[in-house]
Amino acid sequence: MEKILGIFDKFPFLSDSAKTGFLSNLEEVEFNKGDLLAKEGEVSQYLYYFSEGAARSYYSRNNRDITVSFTLDGEFVTAMHSFITRKPSYENIETLEKSKAYRISHNTLENMFVNYPETERAYRLILEEYYIVLEEQQIFSKFKTARERYLELMEYRPKVIQKASVGHIASYLDMSIETLSRIRSKI
Repeated sequence: MEKILGIFDKFPFLSDSAKTGFLSNLEEVEFNKGDLLAKEGEVSQYLYYFSEGAARSYYSRNNRDITVSFTLDGEFVTAMHSFITRKPSYENIETLEKSKAYRISHNTLENMFVNYPETERAYRLILEEYYIVLEEQQIFSKFKTARERYLELMEYRPKVIQKASVGHIASYLDMSIETLSRIRSKI
């Protein structure tokens, strides 16, 4: 539980009662490598905060997995479109290793907003961070060379390189495994 307390560093405006209310509504869960937190075709029920481990979000198209993001310890993850709209997910979220997370259900979170209105602001900030990451990823994949994309990943998210497979990294960077191998051999 000690690691979860760091979450509040991002939200210093939360009252002690809101923090206590939030913590009392979290459920600690553990996952093995390859477990699915969200599954395509199902409504995403939980917002997760990773305290240990890693996960990837991906879509399956034409018998191919397309990795769109990675989650590391200290980060939130959910199938955001599904979680917000309450419609079936387009994506899967899979753990890359044994992981520990805390989760809160959509319904419980909605009740938190009523009982502790300042938690809605914290949630908005989480959504803004999520949106910024998505927008940066769009720019990242459209306007940078394969080498530049890999170097930025090395600089800003080195843990991803340690935890994800070469195939997942190549998919995330929108390149073939062979191209990624060539780039890595020249660095």
